[in-house]
Amino acid sequence: MRTGLQAYVRGSVEAVEFYQKAFGATLGYNVRNEDGTYMHAELYMDGELLMALSESGSEIGIENAKRYSPTDYPTMNFCVQFETEEEVKKSYDVLIEDANILLPLGPLPWSSCCANVVDKFGIFWYIYVKKKN
Repeated sequence: MRTGLQAYVRGSVEAVEFYQKAFGATLGYNVRNEDGTYMHAELYMDGELLMALSESGSEIGIENAKRYSPTDYPTMNFCVQFETEEEVKKSYDVLIEDANILLPLGPLPWSSCCANVVDKFGIFWYIYVKKKN
C-alpha cells in the first residue's frame, strides 16, 4: 500500500508550472480536461511522488462515471493505493458508513477500481488500485 496527497486547485496548469519551479519537480502521468486544465497531474521530486493536482471548479469528463462538479470537493485528500481491487472494495465498504460519496466505486482511465469518499469524520479519501498495462 502507498499513500499520497491530491490537491484540487483553480488554475491547475499554472499550479503545475509553479510547483515544478519551486521544487524542481517533474511532470509525470497526467490527463487533461477538454479545456486544457488537468484532470490529474502527478509531480515527482527525486523520483518520488510529491503530489498530484486536479482542476477544481470545472466539469470533469469521465466516460461511464457519474458527472460531478469538483467544486463539491475539499481542497486536499489522502490517496491510498492498494495492490488489489478486493482491498479497495473492503476499504470502500467501511469508509462509506455515514459518508459523502463523491465518486462511487468504479474505473477511471488510470485505475480499474477507485472511489472518492468524505468519511463521517470529514476526511477526504481517494482509494484505488493502479491499472495494470
